[in-house]
Amino acid sequence: MKQILPNNRFCRVSAALVLALATLSCSSDEGGDTPSTGKATPYVTRVVEFRPAPGQFVNQLPEYREGDTPEDMNRKALEAIGNNRRGMVSLGGFGGYIVVGFDHTIENKPGLCDFRVLGNAFYASGQSEYGSSEPGVIQVAWDANSNGRPDEDEWYEIAGSSYPTAAESWLDKADEAGNDIRTVRGYSITYYRPAQEPGAPTDEYIRWEDNQQEEGYMAKNATHLQSYFPQWLDDEELTFEGTRLPQNGIDLSGAGTNYALYRFAFGYADNDTNESDASAIDIDWAVDASGAPVHLSGVDFIRIHTGVNQVNGWLGECSTEVMGVTDLHLAGEQIASDGLGR
Repeated sequence: MKQILPNNRFCRVSAALVLALATLSCSSDEGGDTPSTGKATPYVTRVVEFRPAPGQFVNQLPEYREGDTPEDMNRKALEAIGNNRRGMVSLGGFGGYIVVGFDHTIENKPGLCDFRVLGNAFYASGQSEYGSSEPGVIQVAWDANSNGRPDEDEWYEIAGSSYPTAAESWLDKADEAGNDIRTVRGYSITYYRPAQEPGAPTDEYIRWEDNQQEEGYMAKNATHLQSYFPQWLDDEELTFEGTRLPQNGIDLSGAGTNYALYRFAFGYADNDTNESDASAIDIDWAVDASGAPVHLSGVDFIRIHTGVNQVNGWLGECSTEVMGVTDLHLAGEQIASDGLGR
């Protein structure tokens, strides 16, 4: 296991000073910061970046108003999910992401889960394997150079139950249904802004292409007729990269009326209920770009991106929703990670 050692400011100071320095290191002109109360909060205090992929809830969660800038949308996202407000932001289709920060470093405690990403996953009535699970891949960063921002070389992925290869109990069912059941590391997808916005539902709305020689369209449904393309971004095309998970939506009816979104075993956002131990994350599940385990003393930033590229009939695209992040240690929750992960 690769050891990521703290820098000197963590080596020769008291716990109280560590907390104070961590609070200062997370202050920046980027994104929206919640004013400090002098006491660390277990919850999100900063949205560094909010960049969703197209999706049926985009421009609604949070609401876009004409003239809003990326900074405005960061602020709106923080107003929704910061400080345990438990509003909701949607990350859209595969790859859409949010980066959040805190007023302290989330400590990595051996043998315990360290944080939980809150989502809106739920089980179907009487079920324990499926319901609505729209898993988001989680990455973590420790601010090694104390510059108050997550640099590209500081990100590590949480190796969930289907990393590096798919390993879920429902894969045979998904395969029989014609789903792509591969985990693809280094997956890339590009969405193209439509030339015009249709005023009615259509199956061929937002065109996409990926690096697996696949292409298709995101449909517009009758329930959401606003633009699905993020309107505060000027780009004519949006490209997202990251780990892509197996398609977990299965039409149990065979007629397009009853889609079950199966849950992954562990390690993802918006995958299990917020009350379940299985939605908690151990920082020790982090791996580097080669897949080798790393040890971080703590994390300052968390990034979540929608992990599945799939449209589930009338339900629309799989889109990870985020309601917040909780530092389990500051919240007083003690969840053993043994038995949850590897």
